[in-house]
Amino acid sequence: MKAVLKQLIDNPNAILFIDEIHRFNKAQQDAFLFYVESGVIVLIGATTENPSFEVNSALLSRARVLVLKELSPLDLRAVLERALADPGRGLGGKVAADAEALDLVSQAADGDARRALNTLEVAAAAARKGRITVEDVRQALARRHLRYDRAGEEHYNLISALHKSLRDSDPDGALYWLGRMLEAGEDPLYVARRLVRFASEDVGNADPAALRLTLDAKEAYHFLGTPEGELALAQATCYLALAPKSNAVYAAWNAVRHDIQEQPAEPVPLHLRNAPTGLMSNLGYGRGYQYAHDAPDAQVSQEHLPDALRGRVYYRPTERGAEQEISSRLASWRAWREKQKRG
Repeated sequence: MKAVLKQLIDNPNAILFIDEIHRFNKAQQDAFLFYVESGVIVLIGATTENPSFEVNSALLSRARVLVLKELSPLDLRAVLERALADPGRGLGGKVAADAEALDLVSQAADGDARRALNTLEVAAAAARKGRITVEDVRQALARRHLRYDRAGEEHYNLISALHKSLRDSDPDGALYWLGRMLEAGEDPLYVARRLVRFASEDVGNADPAALRLTLDAKEAYHFLGTPEGELALAQATCYLALAPKSNAVYAAWNAVRHDIQEQPAEPVPLHLRNAPTGLMSNLGYGRGYQYAHDAPDAQVSQEHLPDALRGRVYYRPTERGAEQEISSRLASWRAWREKQKRG
């Protein structure tokens, strides 16, 4: 690295091109900062990863990001036809191809010219009578390689698409993105964990059975493995997509965590404390506590929050699914409690 930088310093206005720049660690990327800032070099980095994750933020802020999109099937078709016609660098004069075969390669390459050319080369080697057919291409593809990186942008893109399809109650979209992740090699247990999380975050008490079903799907995958166990994940995905939705528990939990971080950590009110010793009883522990089972309808009106949070409302159930009944019961309890407070 030092030798390269010294050569660059000795050659003003040098252009340094780094392919797969994400393979440099953050410390190595930092070494370029001074030279980029001072204008000693023009740095061009290429990466197949999202630079937001893989490139040092300081270096990225001094760069211009150009996103190269995947090629269209029409563009790939032109690349393939040129490869077939070029006698110097391609297959010119050696083999021809059916139009349907070229269309299949163009579609299966997912916008990647290198993948398209590699598929064409393998199909050409297997072609009979000097002509590539659809069957030759299918054999060359064998198992389609889906573009995926289990720790990078595509991983987050696909799980986001799955989560949002579930939230929007679209079982078709959810199943598709589930399939894309599993076929590309994602850990099915990671997907199972996300489904369990979704059952609490986006379905919640609107359908309490969703949490149990997703846990059962996880256990089924543990028991069956791939590919049989993946059907249980698909079943859970369909159930979650069609379940009534509520994020009331999720919102309540976030509000509680916020107050814990932002508000003073007040002591537990005395009437809510146990008094296992005489000293604690003399100090007022448990004094004034009302035992709910001794009250009519097992309802008592006493405060359960610290003084600074008295009257705070966290859980606001929706009117969807099973939460409608919960909402009705909660509203009745809160109304009764307010009436008791007013005397």
